[in-house]
Amino acid sequence: MKAIETPKAPAALGPYTQGMEADGGLIFTSGQIGLIPETGEPAGDTIEAQAEQAIRNVGAILEAAGAGYTDVLKTVCFLADMDDFAAFNAVYAKYFTGKPARSCVAVKSLPKGMLCEVEAITQRH
Repeated sequence: MKAIETPKAPAALGPYTQGMEADGGLIFTSGQIGLIPETGEPAGDTIEAQAEQAIRNVGAILEAAGAGYTDVLKTVCFLADMDDFAAFNAVYAKYFTGKPARSCVAVKSLPKGMLCEVEAITQRH
């Protein structure tokens, strides 16, 4: 396995890497929240702003591994409030145009009080 690290996504907040690549090109990203990589600050206080940044952070990790959004097989999405589902989907649909398999659940809370978190499983071709 090979660790994936990029300065274009926020540094890990704990004892984990931004992503891992297994032999054969299977890529797993760690969950990404809507933090701006350069500042570590939230991208905004709305679900739309945070979702945009979280998904861009996932994209930066995929890019560092030689993959992209169209290579994604599955995403796992966490929302702090299921009332944000429609707004989150509107942002999500702009990036994951290949409509990968997905789980989306509401959770009690997310790191740094964020509104969403996104992770991806990808196969690099």
